[in-house]
Amino acid sequence: MFIGIRRDTVMAMGPGFDRRDALRLMAGGAVVAVAGACASRTETARSTTRYSGPEHARSGTTSVPTVDPPGTSPPTTAPPTAPAEVGSPTPSTEELSARFGGMVPTEWGPVVAGVATRLETSSELLALTFDACGGPHGSGVDHALLELLIREQIPATLFLNARWIDANPQVTESLMSNPLFEVANHGAHHRPLSVTGRSAYGIAGCASVSEVVDEVASNHERLTTLLGHPPMFFRSGTAFYDEVAAQIVSALGETPVSFAVNGDAGATLSVSEIGRTLSNPPPGAVVLMHMNQPTRSTAAGLAAALPSLRARGSRFVTLSGAGVSMAHL
Repeated sequence: MFIGIRRDTVMAMGPGFDRRDALRLMAGGAVVAVAGACASRTETARSTTRYSGPEHARSGTTSVPTVDPPGTSPPTTAPPTAPAEVGSPTPSTEELSARFGGMVPTEWGPVVAGVATRLETSSELLALTFDACGGPHGSGVDHALLELLIREQIPATLFLNARWIDANPQVTESLMSNPLFEVANHGAHHRPLSVTGRSAYGIAGCASVSEVVDEVASNHERLTTLLGHPPMFFRSGTAFYDEVAAQIVSALGETPVSFAVNGDAGATLSVSEIGRTLSNPPPGAVVLMHMNQPTRSTAAGLAAALPSLRARGSRFVTLSGAGVSMAHL
């Protein structure tokens, strides 16, 4: 199935909107978001100086244990839900619980119905996306990676968890003004998106419709306040979903996204392994990597892979800047 990206949903910052004021208002346990709609090549060229240098960063670890075995529950009968139109009222938790509470999911993983994994294109477009997981999953800042993206003028979509943003307000504010980057929602607590409590990589998932709504909507509201427009995309912690939870994300107005290429395996791969992973991505691949593990090899691995990617004709786009639809494989 295909999930359309509405380019007209990327709205400009309202006049008088002061990001520093927003940061001050939301200090003390608040969330600060990185913003940026896709800009023209000329606008992007003017953005290269807006990034502050390294600050104290806290790094975490990412383990990769076995995920839960597949469930055996009966199928749901409801069709996938398209993202809500901008300007339409956001449904309440009660409304969503009434709508989805009786549904039993049958799918679980990074590739399920309703979750986008690639761009609908036959050209050599690549959407590089970077997760900042936060909390025990790492609130560090990979400055080398961010500086690489800016130096090489590579647009990217940054999926930011609320706790990572809380831990890095100065970096977040600096990235906010750079049109190379667009911000996306990585949830409040980095939980796999389940309505039945499924876990992935040892991380407990949401266990009800209301918990799914909280994981998505709380960070959505904070990002909307700071960006001046709602984020368009959501990726769950671990990129695992069931198909009912994916429909809830769409009902809340965001497109649920997973990946087609797992570029750094939770920031655990070596430089050479990242190079092999990125050596032959399919056209339109959404590539998942991490920006919260500065002691790992993501930056060096991507730097090493760039020459061959460019030699094969790869062009980098943000998810909203692709100008094409996103597809579920």
